[in-house]
Amino acid sequence: MLRFVLTRFVSLTLSLIVASLVIFAVIEIIPGDPASYMLGLNASPDAVAALRDQLGLNESLALRYVDWVGGMVTGDFGLSYTYKVPVSDLVMQRLWVSLPLAIYALVLSTLIAIPVGLIAAAKRGSATDYSIMGATQLGIAVPNFWFAMLLVLVFAVTLRWFSAGGFPGWDAGFWLALKSLTLPAIALALPQASILARVMRSALIETLGEDYIRTARAKGLSRRQATVRHALRNAMIPVLTIIGLQFSFLLAGAIIIENVFFLPGLGRLIFQGITQRDLIVVESLVMLLVFAVILVTFLVDIAYAAVDPRLRRGR
Repeated sequence: MLRFVLTRFVSLTLSLIVASLVIFAVIEIIPGDPASYMLGLNASPDAVAALRDQLGLNESLALRYVDWVGGMVTGDFGLSYTYKVPVSDLVMQRLWVSLPLAIYALVLSTLIAIPVGLIAAAKRGSATDYSIMGATQLGIAVPNFWFAMLLVLVFAVTLRWFSAGGFPGWDAGFWLALKSLTLPAIALALPQASILARVMRSALIETLGEDYIRTARAKGLSRRQATVRHALRNAMIPVLTIIGLQFSFLLAGAIIIENVFFLPGLGRLIFQGITQRDLIVVESLVMLLVFAVILVTFLVDIAYAAVDPRLRRGR
């Protein structure tokens, strides 16, 4: 088990190094001068040169990369060009919106998808199965931002059960803050639940055809008992992969949803950083989200080893 963890940890470290190089290179090749953009078209050359020196843009690429990576390692993400505050402060403020939203959407999608996938696998080939597969296909095909606007139209504008957007903050009360995240979480959860339900169904159908399931049935277990006691655990291995990837997507890919609902999260901060040419915010946030994706993948691999003993033995 220790060897397995160490191997995955080395892979995680190498992935982070490569990702940091790619992100830094992509940000640097973007045309235009951030200092000129921030000061405007009428800025004098002396003012632009002074701002470039203040932002460290006159240093060599190698030195700027080393300073950036070193700061990231120590928790210093730099100073925002636009907000004039440390990027780490901006991240912590916005993280308390994006992280609960991602967890909320993931919980909703999992609670919906696993029972639906179980029912579809148990009713394979029936009208129930076809209906569920058709509904999940529709859930995958519908854009989540369109579904989000539909939710606003129905539940915020017509029924007035929820607010159309904004976030009151956790200081306003837990349930009030959670209520403001409900519509965005549902909009994010719909396609993820559809994908997860289809994966759950396919994994269960494949597992139910294994020899040990037939042996369990021959010993007197009912189909339901064999599914719950034996098939479900092995079928959860690919499901864990999708859940891990979904959490990463929900945390890093909610830019459109956060803008639809005017949520002050990480996704909206990245969008604002791009439009304002606040490059230190963009590259630090993207690197942080890449780290979150790689870390979740690492934890999923460890979960594999906990579920499947063959991985711990190196098979």
